[in-house]
Parts: sequence; structure tokens; C-alpha cells
Amino acid sequence: MVVGVHRPTKLVIDRQALRENIHTAVSRLAPGCELFMVVKANGYGHGAIQVAQAAKDAGATGFCVAILDEALELRAAGFNEPILVLGVGDPADAPLMAEKRISATVAAQDWLTEAHQYLALAHVTAPLQVHLGLDTGMGRIGFKTSSSLQTAVAYLNAHADLNFEGIFTHFSTADSSDDHYFKQQVATWKALTSKLTRLPRYVHVSNSATSLWHAECNDNMVRFGVAGYGLNPSGTEVAAPYTLHPAMRLVSELVHVKRVVAGESVGYGATYTAQQPEWVGTVPIGYADGYERRLQGFHVLIDGQPCEIIGRVCMDQLMVRLPREFARGTRVTLVGRDGDESISLQDVADYCGTIHYEIACGFTARLPRVYEN
Repeated sequence: MVVGVHRPTKLVIDRQALRENIHTAVSRLAPGCELFMVVKANGYGHGAIQVAQAAKDAGATGFCVAILDEALELRAAGFNEPILVLGVGDPADAPLMAEKRISATVAAQDWLTEAHQYLALAHVTAPLQVHLGLDTGMGRIGFKTSSSLQTAVAYLNAHADLNFEGIFTHFSTADSSDDHYFKQQVATWKALTSKLTRLPRYVHVSNSATSLWHAECNDNMVRFGVAGYGLNPSGTEVAAPYTLHPAMRLVSELVHVKRVVAGESVGYGATYTAQQPEWVGTVPIGYADGYERRLQGFHVLIDGQPCEIIGRVCMDQLMVRLPREFARGTRVTLVGRDGDESISLQDVADYCGTIHYEIACGFTARLPRVYEN
């Protein structure tokens, strides 16, 4: 997708906010515990390479991604730190992962067996670094029984081209005020890992939420995700133990301003009709940029004032009701602060009935990312 550099709409990413969030998280870790920054999905929409550099500057010692291509992007950009692919990939890619020193998540014995066959055929000199994933209640991927886990560990120990580098699980309710299910998962994790005679270099269960509210579970590595971007993993359910600094703003400008009279309609389907003479402004952003169509009735900020989005959000444009006439080129804030008013990603998510993760990740490549600080 083309990047829209010739229009005034852009995402502004504050690198200092990223560094502060990550540095604070690192400072709270026990001695010997490392922080891997999660930069999957283009750094949760913030830009993977730029986030990775800010994280490295703030003390992160490695990175987590979702798919192999995201890891290769980091390697191509010159990052030599450990990189873990959290998703299950294709065993045929095992030689490439070994060559590039990219660690693989393994969730089943048949994957290991097939990967070993590909490694043998490729005659790769470096071993494949393996992190065994355990399903303790997330229900997504991972070994579920002690016997299957021990079989996998024995297989790793028996083959020199496979290195048992890590073991982990993922908690599904660490961001909840009700910790009943969380404690069940912790118990399952302990029961599975207690049967192992040797633990690998990296033992990790903590995502952002776990590191914030259950730091006693951190083991020796934390996968720090959404909190690094200044967003509370629980939304509004549980307060963060320290201040998180949102790193993303979304801004644009008015490209057209007009006066409408009572009875005139605005937008597709004529879903908004003026009841009196009004000033209407057009903003060059729409659902093709990831600004949701369902945001009709929400608001943006102009000159420090909330201005309602009227009519349906179009693919590339939206219209807002103005309190008075504004000049073309007047700044519009869709996410961020303007004067005494602010709109957070959480506010946008609440209006859409979703979570801020989805909003941030949904902003498309057509929106340029501009970096400050």
C-alpha cells in the first residue's frame, strides 16, 4: 500500500514515551531478569524498527515477534539481539531460522521431528534455538501434558542441531481483577515444569499484564508488549502501578470547510441531516486508513474543542460539525491532546466496543508514521 505523504494525516510516534515506559519496566525487574520487547504487528502499529531501537536504548535485550517475516525484518535492519517468533511456523523454515539465529516456538512433537529432518537435509552448522510453549489454559498452542513435554525435551537433548533455549506459557487473565483462573494457570505451569530435571536459559511467563500485576511470576525473562506503548493491558479494569505514557497520536487537518443550511444531509445514506445552519469540516482520513466506519457520532478535537463526526465515515474522508468557521489547514486531533481536551486510543476503542490493541494495530500503512524525540 502507498504511504500517504502528500496529505496532512499522520501518526506521530513519541520515542521518548516508548523509552520511558520500557526503562521503567526494566528498572522494576529482579536482578538477572531480562526484558524482550514485543514488536509484532509492526510494533502494534507504531513501527517495528523504530520501536525496537527505542526499546534497545531503554534496556531491552531481545525481541518477540509473531511471524518469521517480522524477525527477518529486524535482522535486515541490523538488530543482532535474540529474537523469538511466538507463533508456530513452518518446519521447512527451520534451516533459515537457524542460520539467522531466530528462535522458534515449538508446540508439538511432530513439528520438532519434521524440523530436524529439514535441518539434516540443509546441513546447517548452527543449531535451531527452540522455546517450548506450554498450554496452561490459554487454549491456543502448546504442550499440555507432562509426558508430551518430557518427550520433547528428550528429543531436543538427543539432537545437536536443536537447542533447548527456552520454555514459556501465556496467561489469559493476568489483566483481570479476578485472579482465580490466573492462579489455576500458574499451578498448571508449576506442575508441568517441576518434572523437568533441567530448565533452559530462558524461562518466561510474563506478558505486560503479568509483569505489572504479578511480578512474582516473572522468572528470568519478560515479554513486554502493550504497556511498552503506553497502553494499559486491562483497559480500564485495573489501574497500572505506575504511569504509562501513550506513544501514539493521530492528527490531520481540515481540507474543506462549508456552511450547510437546515435540512441539508451529510455523507453516505444521508444518515445526518442538519437541524439548523452549521459549519461542516472535511478531514482526509477514513476506514481505509483504519479509522473505523462505526465512529460516526464520536468526535475529534479542533482548537481544543470536541467536534462531532457527522454522517458515515467514508473510505478516505470524514465530516465533522464545527462550532464556528475554521480556516482550511486547521489542525485536527483524532488521538492525542489538544489544549485541555484529549482523546485516547482507549476512548476510541470504548466507542467501537473493542480494545485499544485492535485500534492501534488497525491503522493501515497508508498512514505515515512520523517520529519525534
